[in-house]
Amino acid sequence: MGIVALQSFKNIVSTYLGFFIGAINTLFLYTEFLSDEYYGMVGYMLSLAYVIMPLMSFGVHNTLVKFYSSFKTRVSLNSFLTLMLFLPILLIIPLSLITYLCYDNLTNFLSNKNPIIKDYLWHTVVVAISLAYFEVFFAWAKVQMQTVFGNFMKEVFHRTGTMLLLFSLYFRLVDVEQFMVGLVIIYILRMLVMLVYAFSTKLPVITFKRVNGVSDILKYSFLIIIAGSIATVLLDVDKVMLGHYVDIKQIAYYNVAIFIAIVIAVPQRSMHQILLPLSAKYLNDKDYTSLEDLYKKSSLNLFIVGGLIFLLIILNINELYNIIPEEYKVGLYVVLLISVVKLYDSLLGSNNAILFNSDYYRMVLVLGVVLVILMLLLNIVFIPLLGINGAAIATFLAIFIYNSIKLYFVYIKFKIFPFTMYTLKIGGLIGGSVLLFYFWDFSFYPIINITLKSTLVTVIYIFVVYRFNFSEDISLLIKRYLKLK
Repeated sequence: MGIVALQSFKNIVSTYLGFFIGAINTLFLYTEFLSDEYYGMVGYMLSLAYVIMPLMSFGVHNTLVKFYSSFKTRVSLNSFLTLMLFLPILLIIPLSLITYLCYDNLTNFLSNKNPIIKDYLWHTVVVAISLAYFEVFFAWAKVQMQTVFGNFMKEVFHRTGTMLLLFSLYFRLVDVEQFMVGLVIIYILRMLVMLVYAFSTKLPVITFKRVNGVSDILKYSFLIIIAGSIATVLLDVDKVMLGHYVDIKQIAYYNVAIFIAIVIAVPQRSMHQILLPLSAKYLNDKDYTSLEDLYKKSSLNLFIVGGLIFLLIILNINELYNIIPEEYKVGLYVVLLISVVKLYDSLLGSNNAILFNSDYYRMVLVLGVVLVILMLLLNIVFIPLLGINGAAIATFLAIFIYNSIKLYFVYIKFKIFPFTMYTLKIGGLIGGSVLLFYFWDFSFYPIINITLKSTLVTVIYIFVVYRFNFSEDISLLIKRYLKLK
């Protein structure tokens, strides 16, 4: 776990820096500097871009990671990488052409409830293309086992740029239309910077020669489009569907609640960058002992770190909603539901990395398609009844079912399971902490209350984890950074 622990820790630091900047943007700057309508529009635009991004990328960012280590000669590797660079264009061009030819029909359908959506479809398409090629270039660096800079660009760059844009809007250096264009430019710049870095790790040698196993590669890419779409749909389709059923201001309230909850996923997102290429290597080498060890350790470590973040969110959520505008409090139950399912995500460790890089991804894709259909139906049922809380219920149920099936599937096919006795102990620590601290607060100003309660909970949690040595990797990190003997 050496390379995993080191790069994951650096990635966690940069990811939390990004989320800290994002928290300022989401909770304070957007809510104060931008109208609820345009804030909802930003959330809708970015969510729709993420939904169509897997199509734009042709699944290349996953395909590159899966097959890279299987090419052993220079010519075959260069041919494969050349294919990976140009493959997304095969879908970007026809999709862009369809958007151009069917623009009025598409915008009329999407803007049925909220006419403002009609003006920003091309913004969404350009952002989706930028997201797609960013992921391709990030994967290019990942297979060289270089994830830290890419993760910084993925988590920090666009949020910093957005903060600068928001202040520019506040000081009237730009108007709201220029702000929306500026958001698009930020994602384009992020893609270009990632391109330069990726090619600095390995300069491409354009080689148009036949790629061995190209049919398997294309088949995997096509199927991984579905996989990527499933993962993205489970995260973002709720916001897109909210735009069809409720006032777009509600998306702003939902967006804040979701942002708070997904902070729990930060360690998983950070560790996933290195888990993907390592899992692919172990699978290609048929090193199932190392694969199981990675599975168990990643699950335990992510559950410990994610559990602490879960506690800090759940135990402070009421005080946090006291320091942002009153109307955003409607998202309280959204935070609670999504936080639980995100903690479950963390508990799965390298499960996704194993499935997407194994020979069993086809069956998982079939199950995923069924679950996406289920989620769409759940949203259709619950959103008209319960608004944003209905969207949260639909997301909770769909992701919970999807994760449970993936957990069972890996066990059946590989005979490996991520949980140990330490998993139960950590679960008990988290549950006990919720019972002990949720109904108790200091009686000061909310920010002071959050600071004091968070400090107390963190100290107790880390002490218990270290004292009983729940994880050797985390105990070593605590020793290193607290200078303990």
